[in-house]
Amino acid sequence: MNYHTIIFDLDGTLLDTLADLADSVNAVLSAGGFPLRTLEEVRSFVGNGVGRLVHLSLPAETSSEVETACLEQFRAHYLGNMAHKTAPYPGILSMLETLKERGYALAVVSNKFDGAVKRLCQTYFGDRLAVAVGESEGVARKPAPDTVFRVLETLQVPAEGAVYVGDSEVDLLTAQNAGLPCISVGWGFRDRAFLMEHGAVQVVDSPADLVRVLCE
Repeated sequence: MNYHTIIFDLDGTLLDTLADLADSVNAVLSAGGFPLRTLEEVRSFVGNGVGRLVHLSLPAETSSEVETACLEQFRAHYLGNMAHKTAPYPGILSMLETLKERGYALAVVSNKFDGAVKRLCQTYFGDRLAVAVGESEGVARKPAPDTVFRVLETLQVPAEGAVYVGDSEVDLLTAQNAGLPCISVGWGFRDRAFLMEHGAVQVVDSPADLVRVLCE
């Protein structure tokens, strides 16, 4: 397939953000006197936006008012502390540079809130990406296809010839809902077996493998 546009998920696909997410979750939980969460628990909670992450991290009996306050605390803490331990996965920067040099339009769609997405992408990827879109008011988050469609509209390119790359079951559903093929990555927050169980048809194990698949 001759693709013209590659749309990436962010967390677990391009950036390893897990430790900073967990630190912000636990800062909020600690401040509220709630039990802390392990790194693996936070790994299992991510993928559906920070609202869902905070909801799952809090005890089940937490009131909606407390949850709302905790979400705002999380957003504030994360914005100030989201680049301490976060880094691109090995090989990501060279992969993006190679794909850009070969003429692909590169973009990110994420369920992380839009301000954080744009700051992280600028910090770690500079001008390698043409556009980055996160969760914002009035735009349904993944697995709804709205953020994908916004990217395609911004780039002024058709869906035909675009491909979606992600690391989770949410990404598989997003691609399906947007009518795009999906390539899953095995280095992120979900492993190969999990992805295959959730309908992945193609899983790559390294950024170099992804370049070969896209350019073959």
